[in-house]
Amino acid sequence: MATPLAHAFLVRLSGELGTKARFTRGRFARRLTDNLRDALESEGVEAKVRTTHERIFVEAADPAAGEIVARVFGVQTVSPAVVRPVTATADVVAAGARLFADHTRGRRFAVRCRRVGERSRIAASSRDVQVQLGTALLAESAGVDLARPEATAWIELMPDATWFFAERLPGPGGLPIGVEGRAVALVSGGFDSAVAAWQLLKRGVAQHYVFCNLGGASHQLGVLRVMKVIADSWSYGTRPKLHAVDFEAVSADLRAGGEPRYWQVLLKRLMLRAAEAVARDVRAEAIVTGEAVGQVSSQTLTNLAVISEATRMPILRPLVAFNKDEIIALADHVGTGAISATVDEYCALVPRKPATAATHEAIAHEEARIDPALLERAVAERAVFDLRVLDPEAMAVPGLEVDTIPADAVILDLRSKAAFAGWHWPGSLHLDFAHALAAYEKFDADKRYVLVCEFGLKSTHLAEKMRALGLEAWSFRGGLKPLVRHAETRGHAPPDLP
Repeated sequence: MATPLAHAFLVRLSGELGTKARFTRGRFARRLTDNLRDALESEGVEAKVRTTHERIFVEAADPAAGEIVARVFGVQTVSPAVVRPVTATADVVAAGARLFADHTRGRRFAVRCRRVGERSRIAASSRDVQVQLGTALLAESAGVDLARPEATAWIELMPDATWFFAERLPGPGGLPIGVEGRAVALVSGGFDSAVAAWQLLKRGVAQHYVFCNLGGASHQLGVLRVMKVIADSWSYGTRPKLHAVDFEAVSADLRAGGEPRYWQVLLKRLMLRAAEAVARDVRAEAIVTGEAVGQVSSQTLTNLAVISEATRMPILRPLVAFNKDEIIALADHVGTGAISATVDEYCALVPRKPATAATHEAIAHEEARIDPALLERAVAERAVFDLRVLDPEAMAVPGLEVDTIPADAVILDLRSKAAFAGWHWPGSLHLDFAHALAAYEKFDADKRYVLVCEFGLKSTHLAEKMRALGLEAWSFRGGLKPLVRHAETRGHAPPDLP
């Protein structure tokens, strides 16, 4: 069989597909084939995809097709292969001796050969190929090692051709996206939620994303950048959308009264209700979150139980038992880690002493004073972004962040009083974020402002609001750590910081 395209790949299905009943396996394999075609087309690679009972064969014009295929869920391994229209044992051995000579030279090697397809139509003998090809390669090798070979010559015999390959690229495994229905994932731009979404994609669950925006346009931009990676690199076969719900009025109502120690639990319940409303609109069957037991105060078992009661829809928490370092390692593998490190979590509603064991009665009492119409309106007026076609950079607010402190600027530190006392830029003024939000409309319009917070989210949010009023304001990019490094270059050596 001659290949009209230059590069061939042998794709093995995830082992889980082999455990399914015949009809289910066929349905999953068809979905996987469709997802593979979408992946290659989306990346601009000319390719043909052909499916048999045990294998999927890809012929492509670009060698990069192998790396693309290896990001499609439901793929176990991918092998770049050479295909030759030889089927007799002697011809297979001769071709293999030429193709594998460099691969096995000076190395301990093994030959693995198997017949694939209707065996009665396959002329060559797999055992004879292994013995004869091994003998042909032996002289220039370091010997045969069937247990732990340094190099392996793989051969698959088929009725009309033979496939030769020397490596297996690992795929993500799992199930093809779309075979297990649809969910919505609550995302914040941080490490956890993106990884949680990825984990459910691996289980075949197609997803849309819900972002409850507490941090303005810049926070939204960070979230779009993170989820764009998930959409472009891992969501082949689907067209995920991000639903951005403006939570400013909702959070203002939450802060207006009641017990601050319950803010985080109440906020999570409101976010679940927003996700549920979106889920019903897009016909999703579950909500995905990035929560892990005990990671923060709102994620104690007691609080998670109270939070979960906000919706009757199933809540899927794939990271529930993960350590933070495990989550960050997965984020790096997925490709979202570096971006999430710059986004972090929005921290404007973290009280000094949050409740770790909220009761049903206390939360019901607190929730009774919150206006439900604000949430309904926010969901109804949400912005929806098609992530596969979106260019996040076109939405960036130009010139909103700075990396240096201008000499004539007022430095306004939005952190807590204790954090400010620990260290601050010399000459800074202190006004915590909540008070700054209430007071910025009265700031002196003749002055220039640089705002500082822990991670750069709150400061960017406030800078946006100040600019909308015509004030000249910037956020210090990245928050406290970059500011400390900048201080050191200016001779303002800070004390050791926690």
